[in-house]
Amino acid sequence: MPGYLGSGPYCYTHSLAMLLGADAPPAAVLETLTGAPFGFTLLGGEFPLFDPYGWDPEFGLDTAIAALGWRCARTTGGTPEEALSRLRADCASGPVLAGPVDMGLLSYQPHPPTADHYLVVLEVGAETVLVHDPHGHPYAHLPVESFVDSWRAETVDYTEVPFVSRAHFVREREIGATEALRAAIPEAIRWLDGRTDRPMPPGTLSGPEALEALAAAVRGGLDPEIRGFLGEFSIRLGARRLVDAARCLAMIDRHGASATADEQARIAGSLQYPLSTGDDAALAAGLLRLAPGYARLRAELARH
Repeated sequence: MPGYLGSGPYCYTHSLAMLLGADAPPAAVLETLTGAPFGFTLLGGEFPLFDPYGWDPEFGLDTAIAALGWRCARTTGGTPEEALSRLRADCASGPVLAGPVDMGLLSYQPHPPTADHYLVVLEVGAETVLVHDPHGHPYAHLPVESFVDSWRAETVDYTEVPFVSRAHFVREREIGATEALRAAIPEAIRWLDGRTDRPMPPGTLSGPEALEALAAAVRGGLDPEIRGFLGEFSIRLGARRLVDAARCLAMIDRHGASATADEQARIAGSLQYPLSTGDDAALAAGLLRLAPGYARLRAELARH
């Protein structure tokens, strides 16, 4: 199947690729190594995420960095003054991956949504911060005070500490993309099994149960905020993650699993039209078609 290239909500993946530079594998590989494509979650029983149960970008980033043989210095917390001093010092040695940040406070964007986000900090000046924002804004400038407000990440529910950054990336061992992807299969199976070692909000559902509950919510009249989130972010991200996983699985000759992931991607992508046109019967039916595919993907991954 053809791969997909284009803009989209891959902020931490593209930020990490910028940090790794010429040694970075394709974004599809980075995203798949985070574990993100291998599940679906209804957070708190309401919020639809094409993420595995218990997964978050912080966990995924650390997983992908280690899987490729890299290490970095992850720092958090402190006062705004301390965090800025640390960031300024880190930028003197090279770019810094900052995040999560509150995307809604990045005022160089024309219509910034309130969402978590990651970007690359290039310079910290006396009055402005210079960033490469993977949401389509290279060399963007932001007043220092505004950047600090965003970097505080008060609206981001999966981090309890402000001012998270990763710097001083060092490659400890050369691990190629195919080697890393093969080694990641057991972890992908764990995600699809529904790992329970990570805290989640009460009422959170995963896998088929989550998709069936979302289909029921669609039939009962979907909340406008949830509808907007599905259309503007979640479906686009889910379909891309799955098609990238399919491509990566084909790279390591896991063709049955690749075909299953691609079929999941096709179903996820097909949800956009009925959602946009208000055809809730077709939207609910599509969600129910998606539900059993994750178990099939798990079964294919477990084949030797």
